[in-house]
Amino acid sequence: MPRLHRAFALIGLLLLTQSAAAEKLRLVADAWPPFTDVTLVNGGLATDIVSTALARAGYASDFEQVPWARALQGVGEGRYDVLVNAWYTDDRTKLGQFSGEYLLNRVHFLKRKDTPIEYNNLQQLHTYPIAVVRGYAYSPEFDDDVSLQKVPVHNFAMAVRMVAADRVKLTLEDEYVARYYLARESTKVRNAVEFLPQPLSENSLHILVSLKNPRHEQIVAGFDREIAAMKVDGSYQRLMERHGM
Repeated sequence: MPRLHRAFALIGLLLLTQSAAAEKLRLVADAWPPFTDVTLVNGGLATDIVSTALARAGYASDFEQVPWARALQGVGEGRYDVLVNAWYTDDRTKLGQFSGEYLLNRVHFLKRKDTPIEYNNLQQLHTYPIAVVRGYAYSPEFDDDVSLQKVPVHNFAMAVRMVAADRVKLTLEDEYVARYYLARESTKVRNAVEFLPQPLSENSLHILVSLKNPRHEQIVAGFDREIAAMKVDGSYQRLMERHGM
């Protein structure tokens, strides 16, 4: 009889192993350094945090980088299990289940250090030319304000160089993204600009788990639990530091 018990135990272990292997989650995101980018350490800050928390919850994962529209569509269709970097919208709840917040995106204005500009409301900025990246959405209030003097540019690097050269008075970007690109700028540009302290907007960052995955509720619950535990045991902060944050 003991041999029979051992045989059942081995079968049970094999089934658990197969189940765990079947739970290898397909993570997806677009290129958005320093949060998600296959050229960065462990796929970037957000990818590293997400894959670590999921691993602690018992889920192995693979990461694929595709354009944003394809990533979102793939989660809705079930080709991917987890969208790594999602801001909350009601429409997206039809595609997947959101986790709790695991990062916070703050969009800040940047100005020349020697320019006396203050920001408490957008009306204060109506007299200043502001470099904005074509196609970006910053906040509904900013995007809809037709009195702002918006100067379209190709990317943030061009925008911040224009601020440093005093060709425009302001630009704006997520703080983490701005710091990532500023670290790659010349000392002259980097030392010429500074953030205005009050953010234009704040958006919490979540994972979005496909509703096509039958265990989406368990995956979200496990992820949220491990993010909370990582903040307590210090591993969350160590990941932030690993990525220079």
